[in-house]
Amino acid sequence: MLVGFGISAACAVAALLAAAGAVAVALPGRPEPWSVHLMRRAAAAAAWAAAAVYSLGFFAVLNAQLAFNDGANSVPAPACRDGFDPATIEGLSHHRSSYLPLRFDCVRDDGSVYASDPDYGWMNGATAVLALSAALLAIGAGYASELRARGTAAAA
Repeated sequence: MLVGFGISAACAVAALLAAAGAVAVALPGRPEPWSVHLMRRAAAAAAWAAAAVYSLGFFAVLNAQLAFNDGANSVPAPACRDGFDPATIEGLSHHRSSYLPLRFDCVRDDGSVYASDPDYGWMNGATAVLALSAALLAIGAGYASELRARGTAAAA
C-alpha cells in the first residue's frame, strides 16, 4: 500500500509542477504562441492529476483484494466487514472487484450488493473528467497549431 501511495504522490507532484508551468505561460513574457503552450501544459497537468487519482483508487482496490483470503479472519473480505454494522454484513457471501471502473462490491446471499467504500465513486468520476479534459486540451493545442501553420502559409 505504501508503494501505491508513493506512486499517487509522485503523480500529484507532477500534476502540480505541470500546473505551475501552465500558470507560468499565462504570465507576462510568455512564449508565442502562448495559447498552444498553455493548452499543452494544462493537458499535462490534467493527465498527471488523472493518473494520481486513478492510482490512489487502483491501489486501494488492490489492497482490499490482497487482504482477502490472507490468513485468519480474512474471509469474507475485510473491506466488506470492517466499519459496517452487523445488519449490513449479514448474509455476506462473496465480493466482486474491478479496476476499470474502480470498485470493490460486497455481495449477499440474496444477490443484493453494497459498496465497500463510497470513495470509488468520486475517484471514477474525477479520473474520467480529468482524462477527458487532458484529451480535449491536447486536441485543442494540435488544432490551434494547425490553424496557426495554415495562417502563416497563407500569408507567405
